[in-house]
Amino acid sequence: MAMTDSTGSTWRYTWARQQNERRRRAFRTVERAWRRRDDELRRLRALAVGLRGTASAGVGLPLALSPGEAVLATMPGAQLVELRHTAVLPAPDLVVEADPGRLRHRLPDGVRVTDAGIAVVTNHRLVLVGGRGRRDWAYGKMTGLLHDPAAPVTLIQVLDRRQTSGLLLPPGAAADFRFVLTLAFADAIEQRAAVLAQLDELIATHAETTPFRPAIATPAQARISARIPGGRRTVAVAAMLTLVVPAVLVESDPPVTPEVAAAATAAPAPPRTRPPSPAPSPSVVRERRCGAPANPMGYDYCGGDRVREPDHRVCDWFDCVPQFWAGRGYLVVCRDGAVSLTGGRPKPCAGHDGVRRTVDR
Repeated sequence: MAMTDSTGSTWRYTWARQQNERRRRAFRTVERAWRRRDDELRRLRALAVGLRGTASAGVGLPLALSPGEAVLATMPGAQLVELRHTAVLPAPDLVVEADPGRLRHRLPDGVRVTDAGIAVVTNHRLVLVGGRGRRDWAYGKMTGLLHDPAAPVTLIQVLDRRQTSGLLLPPGAAADFRFVLTLAFADAIEQRAAVLAQLDELIATHAETTPFRPAIATPAQARISARIPGGRRTVAVAAMLTLVVPAVLVESDPPVTPEVAAAATAAPAPPRTRPPSPAPSPSVVRERRCGAPANPMGYDYCGGDRVREPDHRVCDWFDCVPQFWAGRGYLVVCRDGAVSLTGGRPKPCAGHDGVRRTVDR
C-alpha cells in the first residue's frame, strides 16, 4: 500500500503506537517508585503509632532491665565501633529521613570495629551486648548523634564517656534501627507526637506528587521527521550540511594544473577580486537549532539562556514527559528524548535515564 502524508498514513499510526507504548512504560516506572515510597512512609507511621515495647521482649537476653524499662527492638549482627580521633557530633534530633539512600557495608575513615553482638533498643537506653562485655548509651546522657549518610554506621557521644563510639549494622537493618532509635529518643523527651506530625507531613507532601497518566499520542501529532530514518537527528545533520558544504565550496580555490600555470607565466592576468560572500540571511540564522525540532518559540540546543518559564505551546513541538508542568526547574532534554522541567533540581529526568542537554533560547 502506498504511504501518503494524510492523517491516516501507516507511518503516523506506527509513530503513535510507539509513542504511547514508551509513555506507558515511563509512567509505570514512575508509578512503581511512587507507590514504594508511599507504602514505606505509611509503614513507618504505623510503626510509630504501635511501637511501645514490653519487658517480656527482653527474656533470654543477657541484660537486666531496670524498673519501667521495656525492649523496643533487637538487632543481631551489630558491631561496636570507635572513633580514632576526637570529634564533636551534632546534637540528637527527631528528623525522619525523607528519602534515605542506599547504604554500603563499609567503615568510614577513622572508624574501627572493636566488638560484635546484639544491639538492644529500650525506652531508656541503647545497649550492645557483645562478646567482650556490654556497652550502654543512655538517652538522658546523650550529647551527640550522627547517622552516616553512606554507610550503616551510627556514632554516639555521651556525657560519661570521652571516646566517641557507636554501631555498625547490616545495611538492610540500618534504616529501621535508625527510625526505632529516633522513636526511643523521642519517648525519652516525651516528643513522639512530633515524629508522628513529621510523618503526616511527609505523607501529605508525597501525595502531591502522585504521577498522572500520560496524554494519548494521536497519529495527527506525528511530525514528518518521524518518517525519516534517524528522526530529528538526521534532519538536523542534513540541515547543517546544507549550510556547511556551500560555504566550503565558496572558500576553496580550484586546483592549479600545469597548463594553467604555464598560461599564467606567459601572460599574467590582472588580479582577480573575489566578490564578498553574501551575509547569511535572517532566515538561516533563525533555523540554527543544533538538533532541536522546529518551533515558533525559538528554543534550541545551541547554548544561551535557560528556559525556566516555557511557552504554553512547548508540548505541541517537543515530546514532554508525563507531569511536565509539575516541574520546578529549567527545561532539559532527557536521555530518552523527552523534555522535562526538572533541570537544576535533585534527580532531574528521574525515570528517563538522566539529562542529555539543556534547552535554550
